[in-house]
Amino acid sequence: MPQPRAWQRMLSGRRLDLLDPTPVDIEIEDIAHGLAFVARWNGQTRGDFAYSVAEHSLLVEEIFGRIRPDAPARWRLAALLHDAPEYVIGDMISPVKAAVGPGYGELDARLAAAVHIRFGLPAQIPATEKKQIKRADKVSAWLEATQIAGFSEAEANRLFGRVPPALVEGLTLRLRPPKEVRAAFTARHAALLGQMS
Repeated sequence: MPQPRAWQRMLSGRRLDLLDPTPVDIEIEDIAHGLAFVARWNGQTRGDFAYSVAEHSLLVEEIFGRIRPDAPARWRLAALLHDAPEYVIGDMISPVKAAVGPGYGELDARLAAAVHIRFGLPAQIPATEKKQIKRADKVSAWLEATQIAGFSEAEANRLFGRVPPALVEGLTLRLRPPKEVRAAFTARHAALLGQMS
């Protein structure tokens, strides 16, 4: 029996093998485009546009900067790219990930390693940085839950933990068309890469 196709053709023309991804097949334009069209919260958010993974990623990077104001650009870039594999595998809510099992996590890890290497990061982000990025991700989830996903603060506190007010001060989510979010994501990526060189 022939093996099922495991690659996806990207708009850049690259063919990304999902089972054996290589850094040379990864382009930031493909990531930005894909993430700008992937909806967080399975699309169950208020507004005229979906709240995209690209928008979420920009928010996580900003919150990470508040948590770690002294963080070098490379770890801010890691925060921006923390959900990059979702440009090809989509954003699954946690209950679905649990139901799918360890295969999802393995696929995500392979793609993340290739993305990291492509943009000058280590394949595996150090545990201390990864923990702070995860913290920023949870703060982002709390903010999204309370501002656009219909959760009360009490419910969000139970699910995501209490958030120090300073981490979210002045942050108001706004939903933008995919074209705008894609451009913002690509521009932020370029700025962080520029700071790394």
